[in-house]
Amino acid sequence: MTFLSILCALLLEQMKPLRADNPIYAEIKSLALRMETWFNAGHSSHGRLGWFLMMAILMVPTALIYWVLKYYDWFLAAFAWNVLVVYLTLGFRHYSHYFTSIQLALSAGDDAAARALLAEWTKQDTIGLDTSEISRIAVEKALITTHRSVFGVFFWFLMPLGPAAAVMYRVSEYLARAWNEPEHMRNEAFGQFAARAFYWIDWIPVRLTAVAFAVVGNFEDAIYAWRNFAHRWNDKAIGIILSAGGGAMGVRLGTPAENAAKVVLVDAGTVDVSDMEPDMLPGEEPGIRALQSTVGLVWRALLLWMMLLLLCSGAAWLGGTP
Repeated sequence: MTFLSILCALLLEQMKPLRADNPIYAEIKSLALRMETWFNAGHSSHGRLGWFLMMAILMVPTALIYWVLKYYDWFLAAFAWNVLVVYLTLGFRHYSHYFTSIQLALSAGDDAAARALLAEWTKQDTIGLDTSEISRIAVEKALITTHRSVFGVFFWFLMPLGPAAAVMYRVSEYLARAWNEPEHMRNEAFGQFAARAFYWIDWIPVRLTAVAFAVVGNFEDAIYAWRNFAHRWNDKAIGIILSAGGGAMGVRLGTPAENAAKVVLVDAGTVDVSDMEPDMLPGEEPGIRALQSTVGLVWRALLLWMMLLLLCSGAAWLGGTP
């Protein structure tokens, strides 16, 4: 049932993509804002309390409905509930129109339109960015969004809690951003637990996604970049995704500070330590072709996940596991 639930949810999203501003997401965002208003008194313990209460409000009903349907052997109802929850937690098509539109604009030579679309998507200042920078940021955003909106959801949906675990993953990812990234929340103790909790929740999925990118892309370069460059990003989880994804495609991702050779101070001068560490990520500067490569990499990784899931489901069925 797990494989069929994910497959049906993916097909449903392809036919009827769920908008990022749908009412259900809006209610969850509103609830997170109210939690922050009610509990934020300047201490990390308050953030921990708000996080657990938020999870309980959303996860307990999701799990109870699923377990009740399974207990009474309402197979079709339980299946429909799984499909609905996966459909709501997936985000494969939420932002793909931005990526596609940026690719078309760059192909047409309209850098201004591409910059405007990228700014709307990433909420960053894109003034003055050239084609390479636009492509790099779009590829990075696409890889991170795909991991958090698809592959991370897949992993947790396969856990014993099923749909409730998928809800936990997506909500924890949102809280890690909503309680840390806005200007008024940066460096506040309230969001520290949410960020730390999502780091551990995402610890295994991040590495599985990186392995999938390596398997369906250039394996040697992906592993090489992962081992030697992931730690150079401030967020190591993002570093793993981007270094492995870039290596798999043969594209150099990250800012110059993350790509450049490290330099250490020795007495009165400096010594380049490129002989101790690789001084540059493998691959070429990102361009329009990198956008095309990203689409192929993501789809191949998705097919790999689905094939493995099908094999596991088949093995469980043949072994008599329900």
